[in-house]
Amino acid sequence: QVQLVESGGGLVQAGGSLRLSCAASGRTLSNYGVGWFRQAAGKEREPVATISWSGELTVSVDSVKDRFTISRDNAKNTVYLEMNTLKPEDTAVYYCAATRLRIGSLHTYMYDSWGQGTQVTVSS
Repeated sequence: QVQLVESGGGLVQAGGSLRLSCAASGRTLSNYGVGWFRQAAGKEREPVATISWSGELTVSVDSVKDRFTISRDNAKNTVYLEMNTLKPEDTAVYYCAATRLRIGSLHTYMYDSWGQGTQVTVSS
């Protein structure tokens, strides 16, 4: 397994921006597809976006498609989630995860390495 650490969360006003980072250690992240997921209080964990091992393929869910961008820098062993035009409903703990499926996936069951999460709170 690869060890993942998220950072970059915080409190932001609606309409603001944040960039989350997911740094890997233990193994090179370039061998893995990576996904971002989020879990709001009292709700199930849901997918946000995923990126293939090379970064050439990205998929985002409809609710964030025009606002969030997933990217990666394999030289830095890091994946990013750029979040713009944030809304109160984006408030959640955000997790990154790594899968051996190199094209990535939006399904949580495909992932066996998870970070500890970072809190994002968007105030209205």
